[in-house]
Amino acid sequence: MILVVSVSERLAAARIDLPAAPPPAGVYGRASRAGGTIHVSGQVPWSEGRLLARGQVGVSVGLETAVVCARQCALNALAAVAATFGPGVLDDVVAVTQVRVFIAAGPDFVDHVQVADGATDLLRTVLPDAGLPARSAVGVTSLPLGAPVEIELQLTTTPGGAP
Repeated sequence: MILVVSVSERLAAARIDLPAAPPPAGVYGRASRAGGTIHVSGQVPWSEGRLLARGQVGVSVGLETAVVCARQCALNALAAVAATFGPGVLDDVVAVTQVRVFIAAGPDFVDHVQVADGATDLLRTVLPDAGLPARSAVGVTSLPLGAPVEIELQLTTTPGGAP
């Protein structure tokens, strides 16, 4: 049995590549840190230079695609942390304290929780010891760049973690 310890080892074991962090779309930082708390700015499902999908979930974007988008948003959030503070800081995460999931939803869409689970499932795979976060899944009319999903993340690191 192989003991998987680091985040990079967990990613490799799950066959997940940590992408390059997408550049901010405006005048803000990808992430900020106050003591052991890291706040990650909203991440959309950017992958390989484009959005995975555009539009409203339940109208022009299906549920399965929205779940994949939420997963990509969570992966981008981790990439933003690594790009801002160094990849080693992900190994210092002791808790995923909050995940906010915004879903550009059509008027009849009601499966917000299932979309948000895409992000939570990815975080549990990569950070299994960080526990389940408090979470919001909120339907909105539109999101930046026409994205169907956007995620904000809050993490807690060990007191002696990387600066």
